[in-house]
Amino acid sequence: MEFSAEDAFRSEREFLFRVFEAVIDAGAKTINVPDTVGYAIPEEFGQLIAEIKNNVPNIDKAVISVHCHNDLGLAVANSLSAVKNGARQAHVTINGIGERAGNAALEEVVMAIKVRKDYFKEIYTNINTKEIYKTSRLLCRITGSFVQPNKAIVGDNAFAHEAGIHQHGILAHRETYEIMRAEDVGVPESKIVLGKHSGRHAFKARLEELGYKNLSEDEITMLFEKFKKLADKKKEVFDEDIEALILDELFKSYHEVKLIYFHVLSGNSAIPSSTVKIEKDGEEIVATSSGDGPIDSALKALEKALGITGRLKDYTIRSLSAGKDAMGEVRVVVDFDGTISSGRGTSTDIIEASVKA
Repeated sequence: MEFSAEDAFRSEREFLFRVFEAVIDAGAKTINVPDTVGYAIPEEFGQLIAEIKNNVPNIDKAVISVHCHNDLGLAVANSLSAVKNGARQAHVTINGIGERAGNAALEEVVMAIKVRKDYFKEIYTNINTKEIYKTSRLLCRITGSFVQPNKAIVGDNAFAHEAGIHQHGILAHRETYEIMRAEDVGVPESKIVLGKHSGRHAFKARLEELGYKNLSEDEITMLFEKFKKLADKKKEVFDEDIEALILDELFKSYHEVKLIYFHVLSGNSAIPSSTVKIEKDGEEIVATSSGDGPIDSALKALEKALGITGRLKDYTIRSLSAGKDAMGEVRVVVDFDGTISSGRGTSTDIIEASVKA
């Protein structure tokens, strides 16, 4: 049983100690010390853990846990300070997602302990760090969220070196500018892996390298056919393109609406208008609408076809890979009469990606 003391850091110390002693007597095996609003400074938070160890008589019968929020950008630092002072459990999340500014990022806490084992001594985790990058990317795909390029450990630039002196140092001696290896967290050595001349065997091998080892032969065949169509549109197919393809195709069976086609008319001398044809509950529906631009008109036509109206709260677009033929990913957040829903779509055509989202 784990007992958590809400907003423990700002609680009166003597009262907190008495509560922890009582719940341990009552059978709690783990006591959790949250910095619920992300107010603590690392030195202070570490000191609180030390005080708990010194002032709760039966603390040896329980594990000290911490739960840190990132409102001041200190969740990871506070968690590590707590671990150094005796905490042996930390609540963390992939990519640091969570309430408000988020929680302590699992990847940062784990890799800090691993890389700085000279400082943390006997402390370790059993996390398989080579799965960190894949897990981070999977979470982004599922939630439709993005990781900023300069994000520690899992950001696109985490292992990139642009400055000449850095590049020279890396080539001469890797440890000069890298305190950990990219492969230690599962970052692929090469982003460019496949093209239109690649065969099924190479495609299957790449799927396994990306962590998709349990796909059926039918699923691989279906994905390979989609991959070949994508490869005809692109000169080079990147890992990110393949991951987007997998998520789109393997989860397609959950879609209640199928997009059959869309047509868009737009230009600097034309009123943007779109026509979409969908299949919903076995019925084919066609709708047309104009709008402020090609994407706006396409989405309005889709609203007509679906018979629903929503208010677009957020629209985000990004390139999944490099090059002018890159796959684009669109994320939308829509308010349907108080129900907030999010969706994502990918395509080499950004209007199609928007409609899918």
